[in-house]
Amino acid sequence: MPDPERPEGPGGYDPVGPRPHEAVAPTGQGGAMDLALEEAESLEGVTGGPGPGPSEKARSLWSDAWHQLRRNPVFIVSGLLILFLVVIAIWPQLIASGDPLQCDLSKSQEGSQPGHPFGYDTQGCDVYTRTVYGARASITVGVCATLGAALLGSALGGLAGFFGGWGDSLLSRVADIFFGIPVILGGLVFLSVVTSTTVWPVVGFIVLLGWPQLARIARGSVITAKQNDYVQAARALGAGNGRMLIRHVAPNAVAPVIVVATIALGTYIALEATLSFLGVGLRPPTVSWGIDISNAASQIRNAPHMLLWPAGALSLTVLAFIMLGDAVRDALDPKLR
Repeated sequence: MPDPERPEGPGGYDPVGPRPHEAVAPTGQGGAMDLALEEAESLEGVTGGPGPGPSEKARSLWSDAWHQLRRNPVFIVSGLLILFLVVIAIWPQLIASGDPLQCDLSKSQEGSQPGHPFGYDTQGCDVYTRTVYGARASITVGVCATLGAALLGSALGGLAGFFGGWGDSLLSRVADIFFGIPVILGGLVFLSVVTSTTVWPVVGFIVLLGWPQLARIARGSVITAKQNDYVQAARALGAGNGRMLIRHVAPNAVAPVIVVATIALGTYIALEATLSFLGVGLRPPTVSWGIDISNAASQIRNAPHMLLWPAGALSLTVLAFIMLGDAVRDALDPKLR
């Protein structure tokens, strides 16, 4: 029934608009019909609604990746295992009360005993204590080498990919030279002249040969990111190179570097063990899984427990980091979802 206080135009047109409790919905034939507010809300529920409300914000790449990771059992298992390894690397006294350097030759190569579940090695040292303390050196080398290679490679590769020109060509040729150096042969030559017993020569060598891979990944990612429309819009609005690189390009190009670096961390731990096994990596009195594996290799028939436990700890650690890298890759790459 027409409202006398609201005049209607020709053809029943209401110039004032719908009342506060009414809504206007299309009829599908070019016209519109008035609906009560309750009916309009019901219609929205059927058709899917106008979209997310103001409280429903679209997730960013990182929040969406974290949302995926929390539901990935591979990430949960590998993350808990890595957390446990990091904790015992920092505080090995939590689960091992002995001294890894305290040995008793009278117990050489003896098997499992009460209080010494992993037995003794050739020098009469407790294998369990040395396996626990060996996590510190291996994880320190892996984390420090990964951080160094990632920072150096990302900086050089990102700048080369963003600015291009002769710097990009020079970086590519230098990276090709490092790619041509065999890792094991290079380690034998480089570390054989080093007399330090600390982890830093090994870390420096791994960074020296590891940055080209991450630099190439960063370079390709930056080249792809700088061609996006939002970067071109920022350039058109007068943004400087530094602002575009830090605010727009780097946040959208760092994901592949994180994935490769996470997987490479496990590879670097295995590389340190290999170099220590060959006698050019970490050296006594440093406690390392590679050193223990090297000492146990000649006694594998007489005392296999000497090799089993440090080798198992090394394999489990490398596997955990590789699984973590795979989970991060699946979360950050929309094509794999």
